Amino acid sequence: MGTLEGQSALVTGGGRGIGEAIARRLAREGARVTVTGRTREELDAVASAVGGHCLVADLADRDSVLALARDLGAVDVLVNNAGVAESAPLADTTDALWDRALAVNVTACFVLCRALVPGMVARGRGRVVNVASNAGLTGYAYTSAYCASKHALVGLTRALALETARSGVTINAVCPGWVNTRMTDEAVARIARTTGRDEASARRALEAMSPQRRLLEPEEVAEAVAYLCHPDARGVHGQALCLDGGQVLA
Repeated sequence: MGTLEGQSALVTGGGRGIGEAIARRLAREGARVTVTGRTREELDAVASAVGGHCLVADLADRDSVLALARDLGAVDVLVNNAGVAESAPLADTTDALWDRALAVNVTACFVLCRALVPGMVARGRGRVVNVASNAGLTGYAYTSAYCASKHALVGLTRALALETARSGVTINAVCPGWVNTRMTDEAVARIARTTGRDEASARRALEAMSPQRRLLEPEEVAEAVAYLCHPDARGVHGQALCLDGGQVLA
C-alpha cells in the first residue's frame, strides 16, 4: 500500500514536465490525482496514465482558479506547480509580463491555498508543496518579474507554515534550478535568438550554471515533492528545499 493511499491530490500545471512527473509519482503512492492546466489534450493523457482526473483552468485568471477550487471540493495534497518563466531587461519588462508572472506564479497559489488549506486544517491533516525556484532564493539578471514572483511564493510558504504549524498540515516549497523540460527548451531557444549562439551552446551555458554541470530531470523534483508529502515528513515545515546541484552556492 502506498503512503498516500486513499488521499486526493491536485497538481497544477500537471500536463507536462515537472507537473506530469509529480502526478505520476504521487499516483504510485496511491493518491487519487487531479491535474489541471490549460491544454486539454496534455491533461487527458496524464490523467489517463495515472488513473486520475483532469480539470481545465487558466491559472492566470483568478475567476478560473476560484472555479477550480469550487469544482474540487476537499483535497489532501495540493501541489502548486504551474508557472511561467519569461525574461526581459527591466526597461522591456512590460506591465503584462509582470502581471502574468505574479498571477500564475504566486496569486494562483495564494487563491488555492486560501480555498483548500482551511479544510485540511479542519480535518487535521494535509500537505501543500509549492514549486518555486532557486530564483526564489537568489537573483538573476533579466528576470525581475520571475524572481519577484518566486521570492513571493517562498515568502507565502513560510508565512502560511507559521499559521498552520499546530494543525497537522505541512506547507513547504521546492526550489529547482534548470530542469530538462519544454520550458527550458524554450529558454534555450530564446537565448540562442538573442545572443546569436547555437542552441547546443546555449544549453551548455545553462548546464554550466550548476556545479554538477547538468540539468535536473523532472523525476528528481517529483521525488522531493513525494518525500514532503510522506507521513514521516511531518517535521519538515516552512522549508524551501533547493534542488539545483549547488548552484546557489557557486
